[in-house]
Amino acid sequence: MLINLLTIAYLVVAIFLVGFILMQQGKGADAGASFGAGAAGTVFGSAGSANFLSRTTAILAIIFFTISLVIGNLNSHKAAPKSQFDDLSGVEQKQVVPAKIENNDIPQ
Repeated sequence: MLINLLTIAYLVVAIFLVGFILMQQGKGADAGASFGAGAAGTVFGSAGSANFLSRTTAILAIIFFTISLVIGNLNSHKAAPKSQFDDLSGVEQKQVVPAKIENNDIPQ
C-alpha cells in the first residue's frame, strides 16, 4: 500500500519536474529580454520567473530523489521469494516398508 502511494507521488513529481524544466529559458534568452524583446508582458515580469522556476525545480528534484531512495530502500528489504525446496519440513515423507517374505513364498 505504501509503495503504491509512493509510486503515484513519484510519477506526479516526475511530471511536474519535466514541466518546470521545459518552462525555463536558456541562458541565451536573457540577452533578448534585456533589449525589451517582449518579456515585460509575461506573467512573472522580465526577470521574476528565473528564481521561482529554478527554486521550484530544485525542490521538486530533491523530492524526486528522496522518493526514489525511499522506494529503493523499501524494495531492497523485502524478503526474497522462497524456493519450494527451501523448507521441506511440511512435506510428507512416505516410508517404504519392505514386504514380509515368508518361507512359503520362496521358490525351491
